[in-house]
Amino acid sequence: MDTTKRQPRKLGWRFVLVAVVLAALIMGLVRSLWLDVYFIPSGSMEPLFQEGDRILVSRTDFAAEPLRRGDVVVFDGRGTFAPLSSGRGPIADAVSTAGQWLGLVGNDTTYVKRVIGLPGDTVVCCDLDGAVTVNGRALEEPYIYDGDVPSQQKFSVVVPPDRLWLLGDHRSASADSRSLLAAPGGGLVPVERVLGRPVRIIWPLDRLTDVPRPEPTDLTAKDGQ
Repeated sequence: MDTTKRQPRKLGWRFVLVAVVLAALIMGLVRSLWLDVYFIPSGSMEPLFQEGDRILVSRTDFAAEPLRRGDVVVFDGRGTFAPLSSGRGPIADAVSTAGQWLGLVGNDTTYVKRVIGLPGDTVVCCDLDGAVTVNGRALEEPYIYDGDVPSQQKFSVVVPPDRLWLLGDHRSASADSRSLLAAPGGGLVPVERVLGRPVRIIWPLDRLTDVPRPEPTDLTAKDGQ
């Protein structure tokens, strides 16, 4: 039996398979080092991000310029916001991981919040006008969800070295550092857990837009000092 006619077809499939594997490896490298895609699973960051948005996350922005108050960050919440293990089993975890990689579902251990307190800051809620204060000065927060107050929960926190105090923009619908005051770590996230900064909404197409960084805010001195 003559098999010479079937050889090109076999080579063709092998080429396609190798190309797909290489493309996946390159995409994985890009997403682990430079850019990633994150699915917004809730409305805790409205109005900036809406449930179902897909955002492009830069993993290198904070290497070029340090974190500052007002930055929106994507971070690994294991050990602070999330348990160390999902406990769903290997098959369910594998399916979930595939969906997360494709940007189709949210990640149980990855979160997006806004930096309110940097290492060394004293963050308090609230002053007589109802504003969150940082180092004794009222924080201007134009990004808060319309109709929300800065916080209905009172708190006073001194942010330790290498930690961050993080809140959602939709304060009444956000589980954030305030919710974990009594938990181990007190809701403070290690700086090293920050994965990157959202730079663009890429889906849905009618919400396609860049996500600019806020202007630097100087709150290093207290009022009257």
